[in-house]
Amino acid sequence: MIWLLLLLASCTGKTDTDQPKKMAVIVSTLNNPWFVVLAEGAAAEAKRLGYEAKIFDSQNNPALEADHFENAIVSGFGAILLNPTDSEGSIVNVAKAKEAGVPVFCMDREVNASDVATSQILSDNYSGCVAIGEYFVQTMNRRGSYVEILGMVGDNNTWNRSKGFHSVVDRYPGLKMVAQQSGDFDRNKAMDVLESILQAHPDIDAVFCGNDAMALGAYQALVSAGKVQIVKVFGFDGADDVMTSIRDRKIRATGLQSPQTMAKTAAQFADQWLNGKRDFAQRIPVAVELITQANIADYETPDKP
Repeated sequence: MIWLLLLLASCTGKTDTDQPKKMAVIVSTLNNPWFVVLAEGAAAEAKRLGYEAKIFDSQNNPALEADHFENAIVSGFGAILLNPTDSEGSIVNVAKAKEAGVPVFCMDREVNASDVATSQILSDNYSGCVAIGEYFVQTMNRRGSYVEILGMVGDNNTWNRSKGFHSVVDRYPGLKMVAQQSGDFDRNKAMDVLESILQAHPDIDAVFCGNDAMALGAYQALVSAGKVQIVKVFGFDGADDVMTSIRDRKIRATGLQSPQTMAKTAAQFADQWLNGKRDFAQRIPVAVELITQANIADYETPDKP
């Protein structure tokens, strides 16, 4: 009788291995093309590894991110690939997933804790902006007034980039920052911010932006003000539109991150965790490359047919 019950169970019952293998990709926003590349890269790599993948857009809202975590946990996702909305505010969400036995792998942005995420794969923002700072000093001939447009104030990337930049630029007394304001990593907000700053400081020489979306917004503000031939714009990310703008001699430089590398690494780590590995480095830096008008040809992608 026992063997018959076991046979029936094996024919009619479902085991855990019958359930679909799923990874959730939760990103801060899909309103920025750079994060679209990050999200789609993570989902594509998860699918290549044999998993179902679903992308969740937090719209830069920690509360919405919390809802996505709840959804992922109760829906049986085996791992979460996360681009956090807030370095502090996202900690509670990651901790909740850990408590539920769901590993979280952070991409690009980090959370300010070393015991909740399984691993954090992060651009080396500080070093990348040290390189931009050095090129900024050279391009400006060590003198002039400039504006800094920061990203989101709750994001560590914002401050790591700013600190890297200032670690170089602040050594030169001839370079004076006349305004520093947040543009929330948003193109339209950065345009509005610079338009307002230009009313008080019409004679600036340069703008350093914490990401490329804001650099494009700043450039548009300078177009409207008739100052694109006078004011130099520097960004950070390596977004396709800015790479094109550098080639067209509009924006001066950017720091090329690799969202594909971070996305693939996160998905691969999640796959390894789900297959039994438990030993991961807490933070893994990914190098950033300085892109300027002088070397942009080395990075151009051939036009697609």
